[in-house]
Amino acid sequence: MRVIAGHKGSGKTKKMVQMANEHVENAHGSIVFISKNHRLIYDLKYKIRVVCMQDYEGITNIDEYIGFIYGIISSDHDIEVIFIDGILHYKDVHIPDLKEFFERLRNISKLYEVDFVVSVSADLDELGDSLAGCEILN
Repeated sequence: MRVIAGHKGSGKTKKMVQMANEHVENAHGSIVFISKNHRLIYDLKYKIRVVCMQDYEGITNIDEYIGFIYGIISSDHDIEVIFIDGILHYKDVHIPDLKEFFERLRNISKLYEVDFVVSVSADLDELGDSLAGCEILN
């Protein structure tokens, strides 16, 4: 479980796109990139499955998002990494929700051997103990 945190405009998405594009070159399984809109489709290599959350407006909170991730994993058992860009951009997802969200992702990671890289639009000091057990990539 890896996290990239920083204020808006600090280059988190660009770093994640670069990581995904580099990872896909040596991947033995699938790479999924969950983005808030269609803007990144042409920045990511064609082998990366891009999921645009703009197409799934009904997903607004942590429970729905976790269920959505289970659905993605159940449709492809060869997923190595899921990149999640901008988790705080959803209507009912706030900094206090992140501790539970990251904990649930760590459990999914252990069960299905899927790595997660998540970007958060907040400074590290704002996130506090939400990041416990996460590798920080800043």
